[in-house]
Amino acid sequence: MSLPVEELTPRQIVAELDKYIVGQDAAKRAVAVALRNRYRRQQLPAEQRADIMPKNILMIGPTGVGKTEIARRLAQLARAPFVKVEATKFTEVGYVGRDVESMVRDLVSDAVRLVEAERVAAVQEPSREAALDRLVEMLDDHPAPARFTHFFASEESPAEPEELGETDEERTARLAKLRQEIAEGLHDAKLVEVEVEEPQGSQFLQVFTPGGMEEMGLDMNHLLGGNRTRTGYQKMPVAQAKMVLQEMEAQRRIDKASINKEALERAEQTGIIFIDEIDKVAMKSHGSGPDVSREGVQRDLLPIVEGSVVASKFGQVRTDHILFITAGAFHESKPSDLIPELQGRLPIRVELEALEEKDFVRILSEPRNALTKQYELLLGVEGIKLSFTKEALEQIAHFATELNSKAGNIGARRLHTMIERLLEDYLFDAPEVAPETLVIDGDFVKEELSQLIRDAHKNQTLV
Repeated sequence: MSLPVEELTPRQIVAELDKYIVGQDAAKRAVAVALRNRYRRQQLPAEQRADIMPKNILMIGPTGVGKTEIARRLAQLARAPFVKVEATKFTEVGYVGRDVESMVRDLVSDAVRLVEAERVAAVQEPSREAALDRLVEMLDDHPAPARFTHFFASEESPAEPEELGETDEERTARLAKLRQEIAEGLHDAKLVEVEVEEPQGSQFLQVFTPGGMEEMGLDMNHLLGGNRTRTGYQKMPVAQAKMVLQEMEAQRRIDKASINKEALERAEQTGIIFIDEIDKVAMKSHGSGPDVSREGVQRDLLPIVEGSVVASKFGQVRTDHILFITAGAFHESKPSDLIPELQGRLPIRVELEALEEKDFVRILSEPRNALTKQYELLLGVEGIKLSFTKEALEQIAHFATELNSKAGNIGARRLHTMIERLLEDYLFDAPEVAPETLVIDGDFVKEELSQLIRDAHKNQTLV
């Protein structure tokens, strides 16, 4: 099976990550090499490929500096199944809660969604054409072509045949015109009745398994015998019917039997699991209580990271070649507090730098998904042209840095609070009364956020 593996060089991967993440060059280089190694491994013969194990990564850095974003963007770039989990959500076997194997099952489920989405995307064009054909049948209000003749006679002329109804050529031309009109949206407001299948969905319940508490799906269709679905009719506008019919046609064109097999292969060979807050399970436990299972969680993680077989509803999953990226702030603990066996399975260590004021200015303006650009798009929907001056960005960055130093350092997440507070009134009033042009300058930022800073110094507000 040919797996989609990104062929970008490490330098090109870093350049792609630079479009979304400011700074953190060491972490970007580490994940870029890890991704390139996956490409290199796939080029080897199968017997040699099995011996090349991924070099798992441990990211060390405070919250809000980009650890999660780096892992998420890497997975998108690699077109790989990706799951983010928090180590604190897991409990040692024997305690109520999620067991560590559930993250592998989640990865396979993500792989199934990824493969299915790719298969559906590949048949979008024929599915769209088929959906248009069905809509033409629904909206065509002309009778079928007549296949009879009518004879008439008069004293002046003998009886002659006359064909009633439209010819095949006329019908073809009329339907082609109707089809074009539907495609162009000229009939979007009309209502049509669409036959849709309503599968009797699986029921889920929490059950205790040997590995802990998990969700188990009960497939009622299978229990009742066969693929039982209920057919119903729904009235909807043509605009909605286009999407519904296109999705139905796409589902009919994909081979669902092979999706699970490919998804398992993708999860095993290219999957990425990001384990956040690994430092929380590295803290030393004292006495009894909920903290007692911290070391136990590490020991449960160990075989997964080393390589083992996990049972999922889609089949057996080997974890040998899954890339594990772990991260933690390590404020109250240090990497050496992890059990030695787990430390040895995280050979690549990268330390992320705390963000400074100049970094905040870049974060507000440079990335493709910068906060300022997001709000410009959101208010643009209401007809407001929003812009920020350079002085405004510098002032927001200054206030964010000050708040992080006074009210707890949450990194770039502080910028979300600042921007939302800054634009709160405009976001609320935009649908009714709002200026066509809104320029945020340094003076406006000072006026709006100065009280927030004063309250933070007095610990009188949540910032």
